[in-house]
Amino acid sequence: CRIKHTEDNEELTELIEENEENEELSEADTNNHVKTGELSCSQTKQKDLMKRGAKKSFTCTQCGKSCTYKHKLKVHMRVHTGEKPFTCDQCGKSFTQSSHLKIHMNIHTREKPFTCDQCGKSFTQSANLKDHMNIHTGEKPYKCSHCDKRFSWSRGLKKHKVVHTGEKPHTCDQCGKSFALKQHFTAHVRVHTGEKPYKCLYCDKRFSQSGNLKTHKRIHTGEKPYRCTACGKCFNHSASLHSHRKNNHSK
Repeated sequence: CRIKHTEDNEELTELIEENEENEELSEADTNNHVKTGELSCSQTKQKDLMKRGAKKSFTCTQCGKSCTYKHKLKVHMRVHTGEKPFTCDQCGKSFTQSSHLKIHMNIHTREKPFTCDQCGKSFTQSANLKDHMNIHTGEKPYKCSHCDKRFSWSRGLKKHKVVHTGEKPHTCDQCGKSFALKQHFTAHVRVHTGEKPYKCLYCDKRFSQSGNLKTHKRIHTGEKPYRCTACGKCFNHSASLHSHRKNNHSK
């Protein structure tokens, strides 16, 4: 309900600002009326007023970006100020926009509204579904600028680039350990905070990483996605498959 309320406030703000601009145009139009019996304002004049209204913009003093509405500029300024007014009441993570918080909440609710019509796999974000579809089409639109390697997923390209740059910009202020990817850094920080935002739907067990929750759920569902190509035996964890191969098929 809180998310819906904040979204309604943002939409209302934009609507008010749009109405204000329309009122300004109407006022300008009224002021240009000629009180004689002649035509008050030509169609060309009205079009010019509308164009000037459409071009009205608000410019960021930090980077020069222009926005049509004051509210859009206010949201943009959070990039510079670091303000994140929308906070998740489940794990405490904050966001600059209410829409980003709404997407994040799918992690806790496990809601995946975007479903692939080819294989039925669902995703929390439309962008992830879009990238997933490349698996079916064979398309690899994400090309590395350092080599000829291409990827179906933008995330795959992002991970690959570290091979060339070696950059690890995300550093833990508790132990000094650095990470190339933000999601790895975020998962690591939970080691220190003890935060476990991922809760099993079948029992009360919680996890600090979504991957660990996914593996745990197989205990309840009986899913065994890892299959040994040598003997056909299936396992619910990649480590179990690796151990099986080492002990039974390594000779």
